[in-house]
Amino acid sequence: MTLLSLLCVLVLEQIKATPAAQVFAAFSAYARFLERRFNGGEMRHGLIAWIVGVGLPALMTFIVHYVLEAIHVVLAFGFDVLVLYFLLGFRQFSHYFTDIQLALRMGELEHARRLLAEWRGQTEERLGPAAISQLAIEQGILSSHRHVFAPLFWFLLFGPAGAVLYRLALTTAEAWRFNAGAPETEAPFGSFARRAFDALDWLPARMTAATFAIVGDFEDAIYCWRTQAAQWPDAAAGILLASGAGALGIRLGQPLSIEDEGMVRPGLGLGDDADVEHLQSAIGLVWRALVLCLLLLALLTLARWVG
Repeated sequence: MTLLSLLCVLVLEQIKATPAAQVFAAFSAYARFLERRFNGGEMRHGLIAWIVGVGLPALMTFIVHYVLEAIHVVLAFGFDVLVLYFLLGFRQFSHYFTDIQLALRMGELEHARRLLAEWRGQTEERLGPAAISQLAIEQGILSSHRHVFAPLFWFLLFGPAGAVLYRLALTTAEAWRFNAGAPETEAPFGSFARRAFDALDWLPARMTAATFAIVGDFEDAIYCWRTQAAQWPDAAAGILLASGAGALGIRLGQPLSIEDEGMVRPGLGLGDDADVEHLQSAIGLVWRALVLCLLLLALLTLARWVG
């Protein structure tokens, strides 16, 4: 039933994509609502907000799923598909990737910049085609993990409650990271949310990176993972980007002419610098990784049936 739920969601997404902007806005508004209600400037307030805003919805999802399953398995199946349709969003990021690639190939540089800025949530002025391509590949690798592979991992473990837990943990970790009005200052309120997300993302990030290595250049991906990932400021992002760059045979990271010149961007990967010609290779890597996950799940399902 798990495999069938995933296949149905992927087919539904191809027919009618999830409204990515609305989904993102709803998650962000939810996180800000919790922050307004609970933020007293201390870590314990963030802990309470996380339990109420993340733990409780995940628990309720778990209970609803098993109540529906006790009534009829078809009801539980429909509920799983509905939850995954809004949480397991392959098209939530791939449309940005495709549109940026098309804009660059058509020579519409300003349009590509606007799309990248909307996707990453920050201004992307004065970027050339190569820099846009590199940032798009980096964002695509990270988004594929956070919107597809990591929610899929937790769904396989705990059903729809696992996917809800991960996506809400991601939302709160990002939304509560900085103090309001002082984006350079880490907020004590969000410290527990960040630690909780890091714990939830530890194993999925490494499994996603391993999957990229398997479906790409395995030797280079593992080499970059072992020797370069630790240089990146965010540990999980460094593992994903290093493995993805090595699997693709390209270079990511490195200083770019972007607004935040103080940002630490060590070089990742081997081979040529990423450019517009590598965009299709990157989306192909993600698709191959997804197909591999589905094949492994199908084999496990078949083995369970036979056993």
